[in-house]
Formats: sequence, structure tokens, C-alpha cells
Amino acid sequence: MNDIVLSPKAAVEATPEEVNWPLKNIELAGLRWPASENSGDSCPILMLHGWLDNSLTFAHLAPALPRGREVYAIDMAGHGHSGHRPDGQSYLLMDYVADLAELIEHYFDHAPGHKVDLIGHSLGGIVCVLYAAAFPEHVRNLVMIDSLGPISRPPEDTIPKLRQAIRKRMTGSGKSVVYPDPQTAAKAREGGLSPLSPEAALTLIPRNMKAVDGGFVWRTDPRLRHPSIMMLEESQVLASLRKVSTRTLFIRAENGLLSHRKGWEPRLKAIPRMETVTVPGGHHCHFDGDIEPVSHAIREFISHDV
Repeated sequence: MNDIVLSPKAAVEATPEEVNWPLKNIELAGLRWPASENSGDSCPILMLHGWLDNSLTFAHLAPALPRGREVYAIDMAGHGHSGHRPDGQSYLLMDYVADLAELIEHYFDHAPGHKVDLIGHSLGGIVCVLYAAAFPEHVRNLVMIDSLGPISRPPEDTIPKLRQAIRKRMTGSGKSVVYPDPQTAAKAREGGLSPLSPEAALTLIPRNMKAVDGGFVWRTDPRLRHPSIMMLEESQVLASLRKVSTRTLFIRAENGLLSHRKGWEPRLKAIPRMETVTVPGGHHCHFDGDIEPVSHAIREFISHDV
């Protein structure tokens, strides 16, 4: 299960290389699409996936980006082939931001001006926007796909949610489901909060699985499904977004998870240099179905550094 498994469409587009980045406390893994021509623009593109996904969510998008650019997709901690947090720890949002900061500091310091272009989907977009707010000197362009800042909770929910999260940490996760093959697991993944087509699920799922006696289980850390022990309040989210000075593109999916959210107008106004593009499709508009509207919007945006 260590081989990169792509759908026939993705395999024709490009075959990425495996990459590993040892950090101080964890090792991250990911995929690299080398530059295939000399464009004069050597600013690398880093992409972060959504919750419970992995770097193969960019299997179709990465080859559609400018061919003169190095493109990297990162498995975030607990996902794909990356390491898991140590026992006793959970998956705090800010720890993902710290991982990204360490990765860029140690492995992309050779980039022109020590800058990268960031593309994040869902949770990955949240991590990217928080990093851009904290380290604007290292981000040239920021793209968020169906993502517009962290999920927030009202202050009065802090203690009830804290209790729930601690109790779940103490009880732990249930027994892992053993699937006879990745295809069966992919079938299960087709439904859920953000449904996927059979082709998309078959592309994504193998990187999230490992072989065991009797079949396959999720490689993904089950603690990723535990309730968050700490979340921001909405005023903190808005204050964070206002600190983003980077050129930013928000790609809103017509049928995405944010399409029917109410009361998000302040977030749309919070980032000073943000453009918004609406594209057809659902939450995985960059991966499932016709991705040309997304890839076109990103190519146009990151090719005009003003």
C-alpha cells in the first residue's frame, strides 16, 4: 500500500514523486510534481488537503497548474503517509499551522525571497490562511478552496465542548473496521458530509489505508475524529483574517459546504486583498468532476503577482 495509486485519468496527467520531510517532532510526507519547463518563476506551490483527505486530493489539479513551477502536496499530520501525533496529544488546529511553519522554514528557505504560493482546501485552507496571517513575509499568493477561516464556537460552548473532548480522549476510539480491499473502503467513502464520485474515492482512499491480516484498515489516525478540545470565537477569527496582507483568492463552490452558510459577510470583508470566484461543483470542486473552472481561476491568479 505504499505505491501511489491514481485513477486512469490522473495517471495520464502526471505521476508525482513521494517526498518526506522530517520535522522536530513528526515526519510529514507528500507528493511532488517537478517543473517540466523553465518559466522563469521558481516560487514553489504548496498545497494542503482537507480533513480526512490526503495529498492525492490534488491529483488532478497539480498537473493543471503552470508547468514551470514545482508543486508539492502535503499529507498533514495524522493523514496519508505522514506521522501521527504522540500518545496523549490531539490534533489542535494551531499545531498544523506550526507544522507548516517549520516545513517552510527548513525545506523551502531556498525559494526566491523565501516565499511560497499556498493552496488549501477546506481544513488545509484554514491552516494556510492562519499561516499567512502569522507569517505574511513567506507567502506570495494564497488560495482557499471552499474554505474561509476556522470554524468558531460561541464562548458559552467552551466548557461543555471541553468536557466532551476530554471524555472522548479518555475513552478512546473504537475498534478499526477491516475492509477486504480498498475498493470496498472507497465505496464507503463515497457518501458522508462531502460525497465523492466512485472515481474520486478510488483515487483518494488507497493513500489513507494500510494492509493488515484479513484486509485493510484506515491509516488515518482515528483521533482526527475526536471533538476539538479548543476552538476560536468568531471575533478571534475575524481578527486573524484582518491580519492577512497577502493577495488572496477565495474559490466558492456553488454546492460546497459554505454555499448555504449565513452570517459570513464579515469574513468576506475581513481580508483586505481578497478576490472571490464562484465555480460549479461541490466541496471537492478541485478534485471531483470538471476541475477546469478551479484550475483556470488559480492559474490566472498565481500568474499575476501584483
